Amino acid sequence: MKDRTGKTLTSEEILSKSYIRGITIFSELGLFFIHLLGNIPSHHIRRFFYRLAGMSIGKGSSIHMKTSFHNPGNISIGEDTIIGEGALLDGRNTLTIGSHVAIATEVMIYNAEHDIHDKDFSPILEPVSIEDYVFIGPRAIILPGVSIGKGAVVAAGAVVTKNVNPFTIVGGVPAKEIGKRKETDPSYKIGRAALFR
Repeated sequence: MKDRTGKTLTSEEILSKSYIRGITIFSELGLFFIHLLGNIPSHHIRRFFYRLAGMSIGKGSSIHMKTSFHNPGNISIGEDTIIGEGALLDGRNTLTIGSHVAIATEVMIYNAEHDIHDKDFSPILEPVSIEDYVFIGPRAIILPGVSIGKGAVVAAGAVVTKNVNPFTIVGGVPAKEIGKRKETDPSYKIGRAALFR
């Protein structure tokens, strides 16, 4: 038997790869189940199962329907945070989302990518951190290794490839500073999520 590069495998290597493949399939089945749960129109039921899957979700936080995950066990969400419909949260490395954060519809947050310069196209895993009072607009993309400072705003459709300073407004592809937030001592609460979202 040969691997994908054409190397002939020993019996031990075949057993090891079979074991890893089995764990991968089991993990993918779990993610499929979590994905199906995203269609249940109840925050309470979804939160219950997301926490069972290993996510840390703070008091009053809501994850709207059709959110997708990669390894939810590495995802931590603070209090009073709302994740919009159809978002993608990547937990293949640590993803930390603070309190009072508003993440809009179809935002994608990644912490894994491929090294395009590596001959084996190997994965690169880097943590993503989003601090308190951040707003991320619809269809924005946050890439691996990015930290978004307290109170920052990411405009709709932006692709964030570098760290964002606190209370800075960024937009564009790639995202660049386009302004500063006037309020630098926020204390607001996001409020109750829509009941059947």
